[in-house]
Amino acid sequence: MRGVIGAAGAAVFASPDRPCCPSREGPGASLRFYVDALGCTRDKDQAAIGLYQVRAGSSLVDLVPLDGRLGAMGGAGPAKEGRNLDHFAIEIEPFDEAVIRTHLQAFGVEVAEAGMRYGARGTGPSVYVRDPDGNTVELKGPPAQAAR
Repeated sequence: MRGVIGAAGAAVFASPDRPCCPSREGPGASLRFYVDALGCTRDKDQAAIGLYQVRAGSSLVDLVPLDGRLGAMGGAGPAKEGRNLDHFAIEIEPFDEAVIRTHLQAFGVEVAEAGMRYGARGTGPSVYVRDPDGNTVELKGPPAQAAR
């Protein structure tokens, strides 16, 4: 059986829990992007260790400023030629590209790329945006309905 960890199938994969995003810009710019522009909700702030968590549906996104205790443990942060990941996706429903673009423009966020992409639930619409630290975030719509 695939997606099982442990003896005799003790644990089965459900879904990714959270990406951890190092932040050069500190918590202010990152929180404005994820909460105000994308609509995530603030879940937990642990300023003493340098960890700010926002909720995107049932998942979290960890924001870790490089100048905090946790950030200092992780080495160099994201840069144009030194990314810590290619991108991560947040699934959103409903997906209306025009509405999404208009909303993001109000926050000075540009859509870098748009198209149909394959994801965990199938092929559907998506847009790529960049957070204040240069991390690419894919806003992924539900799978397109099969042609009848």
